[in-house]
Amino acid sequence: MKRPSASDIDQHYDLLVCGGGIYGAWTAYDAALRGLKVILVEQNDWGSGTSSASSKLVHGGLRYLETLDFNMVKKSLIERQHLIHSAPYRVWPLRFGVPVNQHSRFGALRLKTGLMIYDFLAGTMHSQQVHRYFNSKAFSEHFPCLDDTQLKCGYTYLDAQTDDARLVLEIIDGAQTAGATCLNYCQLQEVIQESNVITGAVLHKKMEDKTLTIKTSTIAKTTGQWIANSAKEKQWGRLSKGVHLVLPKILEKEALLLTAKSDGRIFFVIPWYGMTLLGTTDTYYSGDINDVTVDKQDIDYLLSEVNFALKTKWTENDIQGQFAGLRVLQCSTQRSPSSVSRDWQLKSLNQGLLYSIGGKLTSSREDAAHIVDAVCHYLGNHIDGKTLTTPMPWLPEQNFKEWQQQTTKKAQELGVDNESILWLLRRHGKHVAEILLSIDHDPPLAQRITPHVPLIVADLLFCLKNEMVIHLEDLLRRRVPLLILHRMTDVELNHLAQLCSKELQWDQATMAQEIESCASKWLLH
Repeated sequence: MKRPSASDIDQHYDLLVCGGGIYGAWTAYDAALRGLKVILVEQNDWGSGTSSASSKLVHGGLRYLETLDFNMVKKSLIERQHLIHSAPYRVWPLRFGVPVNQHSRFGALRLKTGLMIYDFLAGTMHSQQVHRYFNSKAFSEHFPCLDDTQLKCGYTYLDAQTDDARLVLEIIDGAQTAGATCLNYCQLQEVIQESNVITGAVLHKKMEDKTLTIKTSTIAKTTGQWIANSAKEKQWGRLSKGVHLVLPKILEKEALLLTAKSDGRIFFVIPWYGMTLLGTTDTYYSGDINDVTVDKQDIDYLLSEVNFALKTKWTENDIQGQFAGLRVLQCSTQRSPSSVSRDWQLKSLNQGLLYSIGGKLTSSREDAAHIVDAVCHYLGNHIDGKTLTTPMPWLPEQNFKEWQQQTTKKAQELGVDNESILWLLRRHGKHVAEILLSIDHDPPLAQRITPHVPLIVADLLFCLKNEMVIHLEDLLRRRVPLLILHRMTDVELNHLAQLCSKELQWDQATMAQEIESCASKWLLH
């Protein structure tokens, strides 16, 4: 996927999508598949907001059964099953363990009931995916990292995992292939209206510092936390901050859903790129939406709770990476943001102007289809959506298991280690063939970028050359997420910046600026 040139940009579109997170990506892809002329713009990098700061889960949300959000849970579980089967390289099953002790949010009977409902809503009551019961001894043996002092019993249940930033990028690539114009670092500067009807927009291309005026009949704002730019829009939702920490590996193939002792909240301990993803927090936020940071109280909360629940003694020195993101929640009088519905809403102020409010990574495809339905209704174009039946953009053409076996064997022959092969397949799907070809021509590219993270040099170079990288942070936070997986040194950052400099033709001043920007935001000292 390449960034469009000036000659690739037309003057008239049916739909302008503003916001290149998961909702914007699916909206542009869906609309392009229906034959609409679409332009997607993102003011920063693809998925640089909430869509790369999630818990990396594709799930129904077990805890949402507490608030009786059965429809939302069922919708999400149906989407989860669809993605597991239609894109097994992109979304893969992940089983969660839930211990029951005196501090648990759920007692054994209540948890059992909830898991039965969860399985029923997912349509997995009679399959290998149903929940399982363990007595205290068996559960402790299954999860030896767990502090079993007051353990009564435990259950496991099935959900799924993805790489959120890679999912966004794949869908944007699909939109581009289907005919959409996709521009990162391009900002909506002005909406043009006549008699309260949308007729066009002025865009600002930030890298070129040029403005561009286009005609468009409709605009869909899928801008996440940036949605509340007017007094009216601010009435539609509230913001909540979620923080995650990345810590050393403690789990292999299964995750844990735990209850925080201090406030009864749910948090996760998840295996992630050979490390541990710990989170999330959930606190109302009223600060700068362009500068969402991890605070010391966020760190203290997560470390205290995980050290109480597990046999860990983690400190700040064990943190390899950290990140924070904002959720858009429905306006509510609930004191705790964790009690507020995560369901999605579609709003409109003007004819042809739509606002996507809230939602979840898991249900974004279906929600985006409703956005495009509304656009088509406005345009008088009633073509049905195709994202449910169209193969995922990076899905290999051959039988998946055969492709997986053959590609794994080829990568092993080229010297790629097994864990890196697993993540290579998950990250790139059918494009792994191009990466392996580069290794065949230059064998040292099979080596890991850093010893403790299963990401190889060939992967990084492929992303740099083919995935619309503009800034160093784009590459090292979202394309190849080293900045949150590895406590990177200044020397390592400088070395990787040198690679970018050659490909992106940076001069010394630009490279120094990129290093400083990246280091000040992401390096942990």
